[in-house]
Amino acid sequence: MRLEGKTAFITGAGSGLGREAAERFAREGATIVAADIDLEGAEETIDRVESAGQSGTALELDVRDADAVHAAVDGAVSEFGLDIMVNNAGVSHERAKVEEIDESERDRVIDVNVKGVWNGCQAAIPHFREQGSGAIVNTASLAGVIGAPQLGAYSLTKGAVVNFTRTVAAEVGPAGVRANAVCPGVTDTAMPRKNRTEEEWEATKAEMSRHYPLKRLGEPEDIANAMLFLASDEADWITGQALVVDGGFSCT
Repeated sequence: MRLEGKTAFITGAGSGLGREAAERFAREGATIVAADIDLEGAEETIDRVESAGQSGTALELDVRDADAVHAAVDGAVSEFGLDIMVNNAGVSHERAKVEEIDESERDRVIDVNVKGVWNGCQAAIPHFREQGSGAIVNTASLAGVIGAPQLGAYSLTKGAVVNFTRTVAAEVGPAGVRANAVCPGVTDTAMPRKNRTEEEWEATKAEMSRHYPLKRLGEPEDIANAMLFLASDEADWITGQALVVDGGFSCT
């Protein structure tokens, strides 16, 4: 198993890509610390982790709160150790032109998507430096590397995550620590389904799939597999990269 004996701290683990990553990492032998603002969701994730035969714990965590993030990571290190930090928690916003996005909405997205990643990295790096190893995986987005009309605030934050990941990689590489980002295309999770009925989503999904060379949208396991690779020793000489996982959309 690729992560046997390792501990992964995953934010936004109560649903979507975070939950899928937790389950995938657990199947590869990792102990999971599932952190989410939705404690019930995080607990359900740990139930699934335990069903896979691995151990873990669920934490209620608001990634915008730097003190809380530091305390949670420190606690995980004391109890389990720490080998992998997955800064996955994120939010989006309703589609709107840049000039129409409210300041408070812009700040909400920045606070979670940018400050949350900053807080997670800042909390984990001292522990990784001390032990001389560690892998950081930040969830960015295809919207962070190409234009995303009417998703201005979201695109702003995900572009920041991509470049911040490069900066972190350059800083911590000499200590034996790696940092990479995964950049998903549209993936079938709750975020793109928001405010759509099942029928509406299936129609949207079919229409969007036409624009992807592989003729389908992403599934959570597609992204979790990429996260797993970047977190594993198989990616031992890969750092500072933004791995685009988009079914070929960005090459068309």
